[in-house]
Amino acid sequence: MSPWLPTAPCTPGHCAAHPDTGHDDLAERAGAVLAAARLAAGTGAVLLGVLLAPAAALLPAAARLALVRSWVRAVVRAFGVRVRYEGTAGAVTGPLLVVANHVSWLDIPLVASVLPGRMVAKTEVRRWPVLGTLAAFGGTLFLDRDRLRALPGAVRAMAGVLAGGGRVVVFPEGSTWCGRASGRFRPAAFQAALDSGCAVLPVRIDYRPTGAAAYVGDDPLGASLWRVVTAREIVANIRILDPISSIQYPDRRALAAAAQQAVSPQALSQRAVPQPASPQAAVDKDSANLPSASVHQRASSRSAAASSSRTPA
Repeated sequence: MSPWLPTAPCTPGHCAAHPDTGHDDLAERAGAVLAAARLAAGTGAVLLGVLLAPAAALLPAAARLALVRSWVRAVVRAFGVRVRYEGTAGAVTGPLLVVANHVSWLDIPLVASVLPGRMVAKTEVRRWPVLGTLAAFGGTLFLDRDRLRALPGAVRAMAGVLAGGGRVVVFPEGSTWCGRASGRFRPAAFQAALDSGCAVLPVRIDYRPTGAAAYVGDDPLGASLWRVVTAREIVANIRILDPISSIQYPDRRALAAAAQQAVSPQALSQRAVPQPASPQAAVDKDSANLPSASVHQRASSRSAAASSSRTPA
């Protein structure tokens, strides 16, 4: 793998809550029967989407989007995940570059359930059983992360969708993080917002408990699925934040830093507490655009072999 790829020091053993078969606490985990039922229901919901996809393609755009939203919400709920939404997605119109922090494979259907758009994913996703077919059918923009020369073409494709009035969804950390800490927003995708003149819409995704949902490192997808369905309950909180005008920022690095700061826990905690207005507020806002240091970021220069190889770029 290329050494320039984003990396995360998160590992399943340290960041994800794997069940301890020797000390199974029934008060903390669903029973085996319920877990199997969730797994069957979630898998069935996914397969139903595959079967209905050709017919859905014949529907008008508005009806198709409504159907996709209902379907992905049903998939997430079938796996036992309860969702809470904050903010109003309907108030934001026009082309948007939607950017979110990345914790789990659950992030993709969760964002699609409220802000459907053209997802950006690595090329390996196209080869996934069932899900790869759905991703391709849904218009996913695939990125070959091993080829740095392919990146400008991917950015042009994103800018083309945005210039045509569409919506693009990207996870700019480039790799999943455990949720307790996060990675730097890579600036490449933000060039598409600058080229098309569209706004950036930051989204913050949190899970409780965090470990059960985290899909990091070399964790197999099957192990992650079982961890999700065996949890007593996972609550996902999706926060849709205020759009950021790309016109206000001179380059993609500044725009990426502003979006990263918007989804940071520090910024969200400040939003929850009313702040008195003052002339210094504008200066504070500008200085806050710099990303905060993360306890995990000190290891971000490690070889890409230690990072997740399954996550969208």
